[in-house]
Amino acid sequence: MKINSKTQNITNDIFKKRRNQLIDMASDGVLIIPAMHSSIRNNDVDYEFRQDSSFWYFSGFEEPDAVMVLDGKSKKKYTMFVNPYDPDMAIWVGARVGAKGIEEDFGADKGISINKLKEKLYEITEQHERIYYSFGDDPIIDPIIKDILIKRRQSSDRRNKNPLEIKDPSPLINEMRLIKSKEEINLIQTAIDITEKGFLKAMQFTKHDKNEFEIQAVLEYEFRAGGSKRNGYPSIVASGSNACTLHYIENNSILKNSELLLIDAGAEFNYYTADITRTWPIKGIFDKEQRAIYEIVLEAQKKSIEIIKPGVPIAMIHQKALEIIVQGLIDLKILNDTKENILENKDYIDYFMHGTSHWLGIDVHDVGNYKQNNKSTILKPGMVFTVEPGIYFGENIKNIPQKYKNIGIRIEDNILVTESSHKILSNNIPKEITDIERILK
Repeated sequence: MKINSKTQNITNDIFKKRRNQLIDMASDGVLIIPAMHSSIRNNDVDYEFRQDSSFWYFSGFEEPDAVMVLDGKSKKKYTMFVNPYDPDMAIWVGARVGAKGIEEDFGADKGISINKLKEKLYEITEQHERIYYSFGDDPIIDPIIKDILIKRRQSSDRRNKNPLEIKDPSPLINEMRLIKSKEEINLIQTAIDITEKGFLKAMQFTKHDKNEFEIQAVLEYEFRAGGSKRNGYPSIVASGSNACTLHYIENNSILKNSELLLIDAGAEFNYYTADITRTWPIKGIFDKEQRAIYEIVLEAQKKSIEIIKPGVPIAMIHQKALEIIVQGLIDLKILNDTKENILENKDYIDYFMHGTSHWLGIDVHDVGNYKQNNKSTILKPGMVFTVEPGIYFGENIKNIPQKYKNIGIRIEDNILVTESSHKILSNNIPKEITDIERILK
């Protein structure tokens, strides 16, 4: 399935609308948002570049080392400092748009060479008493802002001017990014649709004696063929006991017929990512013990998804999944106490040690608070997040029957909160036992 990326891009008008909304929210100051810098991998080779998520959210600009300045007091509200066009460097790394290009192609009111950043920031901040800037995120820009702050403080008395105040814009940005627009939801759905193709191919390719990285290659080939230039995060392709390591990414073990294969992966499409997990038997059919654990996880996932709608606290989703998993472990005689005592004492923690949900969007663990005013965040239309309960019986777990050893199962879907209920965006990726076994035959 090849995606037409030209019809899936977010337009300059949408980036402009976002910038104006942020300017309105921070009207008492000037916003300074730096881009990501290039990073050396080894010798003269850089790591693959990916733009900072929030910088991209407001600009759609993918070059490194730029700095965005949003100033509601100025006639030219949107200034971008960029690398100048250099014909010699263009031969090696490609052409940079330069100051003129950032105005013509990306809607900046004013483009300025990054070489003039320090000088011009002094002039811009002179008109303000507050700077919105996230200290600690950028080792190159931090010293410039600190220097401006110190000089302003030293001169404030004699100039009859208040010293500068620095305020973190992250809460404002995170609030905006938490609610997805129609365009964003479409991009997430496209990323999920591409991911679906990869999972189906990976299931079909699963065989005894293959290496995990061979399965990864098939999975990610489908991502690239579908129009995803990169993953949203490193793929987890974990067989047997490897599935009990939550962030296992070595992907270098041989598949065995007696084991399960857990894949946690997501294609990224135009900066938006999917995040899907499925678990299936390498030999094609679940054995009795694998099936018993899988059914508990699947029930926990489905029942916790059922309660999703506007007005529900996000913490309730985890609580629902947790109660079902604990009861399932009691029924299998793996836990031996009342459900209430087990939940209160967290006796389940060795088997289910992570949360059930996280926000999803430009980042796989997207920005947004899980608590507001010390209470669980209430779900609203436009929120997108995962539901991913799991059960893990790693080699370090004691006092469980040998037949359950090294079983690790997680099932993860991506959910949109709608106006009255929810939508499972990844519903076409098989997770029912009968569907999985049919594909694996």
